[in-house]
Amino acid sequence: MFAKLFTDHPASVGESYVEHFGVASRFGTKMIVGGFGAMLHAFVPALCKSTGSRTIDGLHAEMVAKRNAARAAQTQLKTVEYVI
Repeated sequence: MFAKLFTDHPASVGESYVEHFGVASRFGTKMIVGGFGAMLHAFVPALCKSTGSRTIDGLHAEMVAKRNAARAAQTQLKTVEYVI
């Protein structure tokens, strides 16, 4: 049960725990930096005008690309015919 907390979700996205830790940490760091840019923009509107939206767009594009690559790989696995 305890191990499932650390392995089920990473496996569902095609990653090991360590790979998922790295990806999630990098995404989180980018979100924090983008959030600080958005907060700075709130105080001084002339600064960081598009930092938050650029961060969101970039992270979304990366997630969609990875999801599509994983789907394509699964589709290929299901359609390959094996000859013995």
